[in-house]
Amino acid sequence: AFIWGFGGILCFGQSAFFGLGAYAYAIGVINIGESTVPILLSVLVPAGFAILLGYFIFYGRLSDIYLAVVTLAVTLILYAFIRSTSGEEYVIGSARLMGFNGISSIPVFNWPGFPNSPLWPDDIFYVAMTLLILVYFGFRVLLRSRFGRVVVAIKENETRAEYLGYDVRFYKMITFSIGAGVAGLAGCLFVSFNNFINPDVFALGLAAQIIMWVLIGGVGTLVGPMLGSLALQMLYNWLGTQSFVSFLNTYLVFGAIILFFVLAVPQGLQPTARLLALRFLPFTRSPEEAEEADRARQGAGDD
Repeated sequence: AFIWGFGGILCFGQSAFFGLGAYAYAIGVINIGESTVPILLSVLVPAGFAILLGYFIFYGRLSDIYLAVVTLAVTLILYAFIRSTSGEEYVIGSARLMGFNGISSIPVFNWPGFPNSPLWPDDIFYVAMTLLILVYFGFRVLLRSRFGRVVVAIKENETRAEYLGYDVRFYKMITFSIGAGVAGLAGCLFVSFNNFINPDVFALGLAAQIIMWVLIGGVGTLVGPMLGSLALQMLYNWLGTQSFVSFLNTYLVFGAIILFFVLAVPQGLQPTARLLALRFLPFTRSPEEAEEADRARQGAGDD
């Protein structure tokens, strides 16, 4: 939502950063025996990797199409590499990567400084919800800051922003890195809740789902992709319980529904809901929007 909708960076590698964060946490917590530092590693490792990758992409002045291709290629490379690490030589400290079998029995979060006090699943849910809220409001504050305004300006007109003296490549690289860090944090939460991780987190399925979440929810919004991810996951789970889908491929039905939705509601869930609310529920309008609507009605009456 942030790097694409506001930064204009279409990245097919968010699943790569998600997986890097997940594996960083798993390897760290197995070796350290306590979750505080591994949680930090799950953010720093993908963010650092994104800075390294972003340096070559943005300072190499690759176009948006090549950026999407490069990030997709990185995802496939990581997927193929992790799947091939089932041998005993693929060990980092006390943690074996286990290849396509994945790493199991991963310790969950514990209270900071108390490794013998793990969190229960309900506690991890509340931690995830709290982090979601903090990340959301953090992005809201960031977008209202000077850095955020420059990022949006670069998306709107990169050439003009460069003429104004801004280092466009640096801003895009940092934006790219922030998105990677958040994806890594999500991977960390995923591992702690499931106690398991395997190379499927790098697969194309998740990479495509992330793009769909943003498209369905609404590009250029923060709430929209959250709604999109929830709606699509609920739809996928519902399809898995329906008998009529057994005669077809679940993914085929799921893809057809998504395709229809994208064509029917191209702006996404959140922007469409907002437009409907402004039209049929006038009390939801802000003072500026109400004034603009009055001017539009007055102009129509004059005509």
